[in-house]
Amino acid sequence: MTPADLLLVGVLVLPGFTACAEFGSYAFVHPVIRRLPTEHHVAVEKGLVRTFGRFMPIAMPSSLVILIVWAGFSGAAAWGAVGLWSVGLVTTLIVNVGINARTARIGAGEMSASAWLAMRRRWDTFQGVRSWAFLLTFILVAFAFIGR
Repeated sequence: MTPADLLLVGVLVLPGFTACAEFGSYAFVHPVIRRLPTEHHVAVEKGLVRTFGRFMPIAMPSSLVILIVWAGFSGAAAWGAVGLWSVGLVTTLIVNVGINARTARIGAGEMSASAWLAMRRRWDTFQGVRSWAFLLTFILVAFAFIGR
C-alpha cells in the first residue's frame, strides 16, 4: 500500500466515521433523549459530553487536516468538502463546545427546566448545522472516489 493509498483510506475512514457519529447522534440519539425528564436528560447529556469529548476534539480537526492534504491532490469537489467540514468545525467551536462545557459542569437542580431546554434547543440547532455539514462532506468524498 502506497502513501497515496493510505491517504485515501484515511480520507474515507476518519471524516466518514466522525460524520456518521455526529449525524447519528443528531438524527437518532438526541430526538429520543429530548423526551426524557429534565433530570435524566441532563444525566445522559453529561455522559455523552464525556464520551464524545474524548474523541471529537481529536477527530474533527484531524479530519479537516486530512481533507486539506487530500484536496491538494484532488479537484474542486475535494475543496468543497474542506469548506463544508470547516463550517461544521467552526460551528462546533463557536457554539457547541461552550454549551458542552456548561453541560459538563451543571449540578443537579442548578438550572430550571425551561433554561435547560432553551440551552439544548440552541445546541440542537447548531448540532444540525454541523451534522449536515459533516455528512455532506462525506458524501462529496464518496462521489469524488466514484469519479476516480
